[in-house]
Amino acid sequence: MLNYSQTVDWMFQQLPMFQRVGTTAFKKDLTNIILLSEHLKNPERQFKSIHVGGTNGKGSTSHMLASIFQEAGYKVGLYTSPHLKDYRERIKINGKEIPEEKVVHFISENMEFLEKNQLSFFEMSVGMAFNYFAEEKVDIAIIEVGLGGRLDSTNIITPELSVITNIGLDHTAMLGETLEVIAGEKAGIIKKNIPIVIGENQPETKPVFQQKAANLNAKIIFAEDELQTDLTSDLKGSYQQHNIQTVVTALGILNSTGWKISYKDVENGLLNVIVNTGLRGRWDVLQDSPKVICDTAHNAEGLTYVMKQLELEPYKKLHIVLGVVNDKDLSKVLPLFPKKAIYYFCRPNIPRGLDAHLLQKSANVCELTGQVYSSVNVAYATALESADASDVIFVGGSTFVVAEVL
Repeated sequence: MLNYSQTVDWMFQQLPMFQRVGTTAFKKDLTNIILLSEHLKNPERQFKSIHVGGTNGKGSTSHMLASIFQEAGYKVGLYTSPHLKDYRERIKINGKEIPEEKVVHFISENMEFLEKNQLSFFEMSVGMAFNYFAEEKVDIAIIEVGLGGRLDSTNIITPELSVITNIGLDHTAMLGETLEVIAGEKAGIIKKNIPIVIGENQPETKPVFQQKAANLNAKIIFAEDELQTDLTSDLKGSYQQHNIQTVVTALGILNSTGWKISYKDVENGLLNVIVNTGLRGRWDVLQDSPKVICDTAHNAEGLTYVMKQLELEPYKKLHIVLGVVNDKDLSKVLPLFPKKAIYYFCRPNIPRGLDAHLLQKSANVCELTGQVYSSVNVAYATALESADASDVIFVGGSTFVVAEVL
């Protein structure tokens, strides 16, 4: 029998994994996950859930919801992706990662089926999460969409509520080239008679959601149209205000359908997201003097918010450790970065990491200057050596760069 690290290695080696290789791993239907679900006796029907999609903010929103439900005394499953350090970060109950032996047991029990039906890494992860939540009898599971919505493996659940945070131009090769088309894919998580909360009003996407909701008799609520909350979170960054508003709106609907979550639960849940759920990598301050901040924002919409936040930081000099994956549209993201910074270009250590020399070349066109380093860790170590106590170091551009530094 394989041990834990051998099991995870085996999973990584199955059909392509989007996290590592990109577009070629994207599946165009739900056949496999439906097969796996039937094989597992439909575990997703054995617990209540909330489905969270969107381009940016879906991870933070999912963790905020989980934290609040935990504060309210519920047993809460949380499924998110990707992971930063350990595979088990994807599957948690009340902030505790799935035990290693549960991962090993699930794969060894089902390996023959998984191989025979050629299930992808993501499909088997979703099956494992749903199976674990059913076995452990969670009161509710917060399920984050992996990619898109309509064809995402998580989209076999019938949730209590669906949430779409916002729409941006990310993964366009798989989801479409316009906001309207991407919204159509994300709107695939809207279910018949199930309420849907939309986090941000966008003129291009609003009609898409309204039409889909009307077709399915789903009550649609735009969080920005609701009374604005002044609650705050331990997830720092002014951009989290959108997510907080979305979460508060969602909880208002859930309370009206019989869930019992008090104002105090919401307040405490928002202030203890990191403690309750273990979330990392969102405006994550690793140290002071020099102050080191890392953030997993990696598309134009997410980086716009993060760069605005960075402008508010006081510093003598700004150092930016930057790496990206090879399917990023650099003409959209690089102009968002400050010209007055020292750059440390590096390549995240995954197959789809972009060569650091190519990144430097594109960055130079946008007047961003700095040296190329052989790895993320060498780039980060050099930035730490070069920075004074009154400087700021920002690490980002990709989830995988942040993962290596953490």
